[in-house]
Amino acid sequence: MARRALDESDVRVRPSRRGTRPRTKTRPEHADADRALVTGVDRGRYTVLVDADGPDERVAVAMKARELGRERVVPGDRVDLVGDTSGAEGSLARIVRIVERSTVLRRTADDTDPVERVIVANADQLVVVTALADPEPRTRMIDRCVVAAYDAGMDVLLALTKADLADPAALRALYEPIGVRVVVSSRTDEAAIEGLDEVRAALAGRMSVLVGHSGVGKSTLVNALVPDALRAVGVVNDVTGRGRHTSTSAVALRVPGEPGTWVIDTPGVRSFGLAHVDPDHLLGAFADLAEVAEECPRGCTHAADAPDCALDEWVDASPDEPVREARTARVDSFRRLLVSRSGAPDAG
Repeated sequence: MARRALDESDVRVRPSRRGTRPRTKTRPEHADADRALVTGVDRGRYTVLVDADGPDERVAVAMKARELGRERVVPGDRVDLVGDTSGAEGSLARIVRIVERSTVLRRTADDTDPVERVIVANADQLVVVTALADPEPRTRMIDRCVVAAYDAGMDVLLALTKADLADPAALRALYEPIGVRVVVSSRTDEAAIEGLDEVRAALAGRMSVLVGHSGVGKSTLVNALVPDALRAVGVVNDVTGRGRHTSTSAVALRVPGEPGTWVIDTPGVRSFGLAHVDPDHLLGAFADLAEVAEECPRGCTHAADAPDCALDEWVDASPDEPVREARTARVDSFRRLLVSRSGAPDAG
């Protein structure tokens, strides 16, 4: 039997409280959406700054649209909003689009975990906050952060705190020669931080994400830069030498009096997994070692058992014992990361 031609009455429709409409997979373009900056995340609700730095700047609360699926929205993201973007009490907007990110800082639970976690987006530099004492600095943790920043295309700033307790010279000598900028600060009393102007200058006009162990003075530094932040400050355990987690979520804060300057404070971390980083990219984060490795034989793995590796020759050629110790520490740190990324456990 011949089939009759379909007409408009044959279009499948689905019921709706507002009537019926044709079923379609076409998503709305949301051409009239407002642009906003995500400054905080709390249990499925996002604090956003609509028209940031513009004449109609306002704070609003939003939720993620279902069409975004499991895509993670993080502080620093630029997003498009629809719905009630007025910011009035009780209002709720909807995030319908994440603007393409310029940088993405990621980490994993450990070096073998396939699940990567996005920490922040669109930051210009990673600020590794490290205490010179109480707790003692952990250079392997610093190296991991440098690798993560290098992989994300971000600059690195090493912020050394508690300079009143220990000399920063050794860490300066380790990282400044490879292009890592170093700033130093110390707490002079409950209300003042010496070296804060140097820190502020290093952050000027940029969006910076602060990362560090609990107890290193990260929240103290944030509170000094942004007095209204009121980030909780913890203490170091006398037995373990580790700090207590005080900041529980990442938050983007504008530094007052400094146009275009933002800091993103993150919860204290005990580890920084690099499972998302290609092992072939690790050497690039160690600029001093990458230059030395150019003299390695073709196909050199740079591992501890690699024959004729130029890294070993570089250590052996150290002019004195202090230089030898510093070079050995650098090579050991790189090789530990290399072994860890290949699947072996890493205690760093």
